[in-house]
Amino acid sequence: MQRRIQRYGWDLAAADYDPLWQAQLASARTALLARAALVHGQRVLDVACGTGLVALAAATAVGPEGSVLGVDLSGGMVDAATRRASEGGTENARFARMDGEALEFDAASFDVALCALGLMYMPEPDRALAEMRRVLRPGGRMVASVWGERSRCGWASVFGIVDAEVASDVCPLFFRLGQDDSLARACSKAGFASVDVQRFAASLDYADAEQACDAAFAGGPVALAWSRFDAGARQRARGRYLDSIAAWRVGRGYRVPGEFVLVTASA
Repeated sequence: MQRRIQRYGWDLAAADYDPLWQAQLASARTALLARAALVHGQRVLDVACGTGLVALAAATAVGPEGSVLGVDLSGGMVDAATRRASEGGTENARFARMDGEALEFDAASFDVALCALGLMYMPEPDRALAEMRRVLRPGGRMVASVWGERSRCGWASVFGIVDAEVASDVCPLFFRLGQDDSLARACSKAGFASVDVQRFAASLDYADAEQACDAAFAGGPVALAWSRFDAGARQRARGRYLDSIAAWRVGRGYRVPGEFVLVTASA
């Protein structure tokens, strides 16, 4: 059920994701790629690649001698990434729809595995980490990021607001890996060594209330539930969400706090 929710939800969010999240998550992408320290000729796997923002930057870093394969559970996201690569003339990156918990590759197929803000959506993130470990060559590098502590992510109220309307848990355990040393322990359990974790704060900036609400409801993990709300439910949800982020209003816009956890490990 959770896989279906994520697959079809992100299909719906694919068109809105870049306008609503590309700029807001730029610092997280930059930090992940800096930790990856990619070099020419490497074979890179990007798990939960979304619209291809990380994968295409990685393709530039590894050069024409290298290659990048991005996989995502959402066909809509894969289509968006494929279009972006084609329009940009990127020939060393390709994309496929695939479950990150069951990678369809032989062992030791890649030099580097990346996963930017994808593990939180997987029903069994431990399996996804074990799969990334399996497909990395000995000595290969894994770099992943997740959202941090719930209390440090100002937009986190969106889950409770949506749950109140649909009477179900839309995205269970979303912040689990961002707590304490949970991500580091999960990596060690999956067989990774030299696990190093960094935690850093960020600001999610929105021009106005409409953009802030669209990002929270239409362009992210609750998009499937949002698509089924009637006008009354949408009005209630938007009002409650704006009340929850009122403390971070700046003029007409909002600067909502967020936190990321970034892990680097070796196979």
